[in-house]
Amino acid sequence: MSTAGVPRRGRRQPTVSRYDTVALVLQGGGALGSYQAGVYQGLHEAGIRPNWIAGISIGAINAAIIAGSPPDERAERLRGFWESICRPTGFSTLPWGDTLAQMFQGIPFGFGSPAMNGQMAAFQALMSGQPGFFKPRYPPPYWLRGGPAATSFYDTAPLAATLRQYVDFDLLNRGDVRASFGAVNVRTGNFAYFDSTRITLRAEHIMASGALPPGFPAVEIDGEYYWDGGVVSNTPLAHVLSAHPMRDTLAFQVDLWPARGPLPTTLEEVAERQKDIQYSSRTRTVTNTFQRVLKLRHGLQRLLERLPEHERNSAELADIRELACTPAVNVINLIYEAKRYERNSKDYEFGSEAMRDHWQSGLTDIQRTLADPAVLERPSPGQGFVTHDIHRPPR
Repeated sequence: MSTAGVPRRGRRQPTVSRYDTVALVLQGGGALGSYQAGVYQGLHEAGIRPNWIAGISIGAINAAIIAGSPPDERAERLRGFWESICRPTGFSTLPWGDTLAQMFQGIPFGFGSPAMNGQMAAFQALMSGQPGFFKPRYPPPYWLRGGPAATSFYDTAPLAATLRQYVDFDLLNRGDVRASFGAVNVRTGNFAYFDSTRITLRAEHIMASGALPPGFPAVEIDGEYYWDGGVVSNTPLAHVLSAHPMRDTLAFQVDLWPARGPLPTTLEEVAERQKDIQYSSRTRTVTNTFQRVLKLRHGLQRLLERLPEHERNSAELADIRELACTPAVNVINLIYEAKRYERNSKDYEFGSEAMRDHWQSGLTDIQRTLADPAVLERPSPGQGFVTHDIHRPPR
């Protein structure tokens, strides 16, 4: 792996110790999720250990592997998971498929350009599924009348075994690293977060966060059924920033879908741009809202300071004093920038070649970000809230 952008010895190393919460926020995006794994590798190599990891869909899977692994094994387990599910899939539906697939481990899916390789990987995922992740339903759902098998094109049962292989659930629930997975209740339409500080997390909670219809079936948990959190919101950033009580927070938000992009000129580009917009994080909306909230909290704080001490500390104003909390928040955005040859199928192009390319992109982006130690500095009291993005001017 490249080490470009890593701070050299002798230079002042950035510190995150001045933050109560160091959060890693992982968006959903299917095959693009190996970009997040590359970002985590870079954080790990820089000595940054998040104490809260929140994810949706593929972000929830990455989050579970990180939080559910010993610190010195996290990057290795991420690599094992991604290499495992991105194996060639042509034999995966045969009884002896896994044995044959191992013979082709590491060989690019296609022969020729990256675009051709990606298209072949996407076609194979649609037709054969991905080993250790999902497999096509036979007979197909439209031949059935009711039942779980009639509501999705793929069966995600293989993912349960894969999660148990790469996630230590005792460690995931121990509480050393808080883990949160976003999902949507199919019956009520309400968003839900499965959080290790509130419940005992199981494989079903992770799978529910990634149950994107109609590809994958809803997952039953305690009598309720859940779909992928991306159906409502594809990022847990608002969940992290709205934590109660509010704390000084450094959040690395790793997005897989850019909100900004060029005007489409073909139907294929329309499909790609529509997906980008649909699943982008609305980061600017979330951060602008949070800035307004902090401004109001600063106003309450100034108002309280003008009151006599006995009134300021009265029981009647207890809620106001709590709302006047003004934490320092630093959000560092890392947004995957699609390659010019990638198209609408980029989120299900599970080729080993594309996976390693996405991983390297994530590693390079976080190394470029951390090359400037100032990006990790705690905001001054006058700022309160700052954002950073190596791809865009700072705000």
